[in-house]
Amino acid sequence: MVESDPSRLSVTVVDVQSGGEAEFLTLARAFAALLLRKDYGRVETIRDEAFPSRYYVVRHWVNADAAARCHADDEIRPVTTRLYQIARITHVVNGARPADQQRLLMDDRRAQAEADRRTGFERRTKDIGRPEGERRSSVDRRLGPRRLRGRPGDVDLVSAARRAREHADAAFSHFKVGAALETADGTIITGCNIENATYGLTICAERVAMFKALSEGHRAFTRIAIVADTAAPTPPCGACRQILWEFGGNLEITLANLKEEKGQHQLADLLPLPFDARLL
Repeated sequence: MVESDPSRLSVTVVDVQSGGEAEFLTLARAFAALLLRKDYGRVETIRDEAFPSRYYVVRHWVNADAAARCHADDEIRPVTTRLYQIARITHVVNGARPADQQRLLMDDRRAQAEADRRTGFERRTKDIGRPEGERRSSVDRRLGPRRLRGRPGDVDLVSAARRAREHADAAFSHFKVGAALETADGTIITGCNIENATYGLTICAERVAMFKALSEGHRAFTRIAIVADTAAPTPPCGACRQILWEFGGNLEITLANLKEEKGQHQLADLLPLPFDARLL
């Protein structure tokens, strides 16, 4: 690392969920093989001796352009997306990517957060504090947005979508919809439907969220929540399914109303036999 060009070096700290080490190592090997085969660079994965579930991943890029092409590669996205689902990824060095000072931290964001010695996965296996010998099983009273940002899968996408719905401009249909899209690095991008007097220029909440995410440089996504004030679940329209598939792949989709979740689906089930760039 000392001899590496810092403009072509990326370093991440990977905290793997309990029991996920074997899957992580399999994914890491697949990722390393893809980088070598496509001439993007090479990868070193180093295990932390003090914390067996923590790894340091060092990527040596051929150049900054190779790094950019890797991040946009459709063959690599499924691997990186799964990595973000089973581990907390903390970027320490992003030398091959330009610094982005405009990205704002949101309450629901669980990545790219400031260090906190008390965050991360639970590593304590022995009770050392409660007289009755049992750990507290209720919700940790200390958990707030800052802590939730460091816990994969704990981001409340539905609540984020409900808040986004409040900003909807539905003057004609009075049918407000909110969406919250999670990127592979844990960022939450929200959207709401915006209507227009010509009707045809109206845009749905799901596409607003996706287009916002793409415009901010995100290219890998894990899931999306969609909220409407209806008793039955409100799935995305055909146009939104197409856009979500092209840019997000087989996303996990959570449908909810203002009170409860109404179901979860995979996008492939909602859009069978999709048309995309593979058919061109």
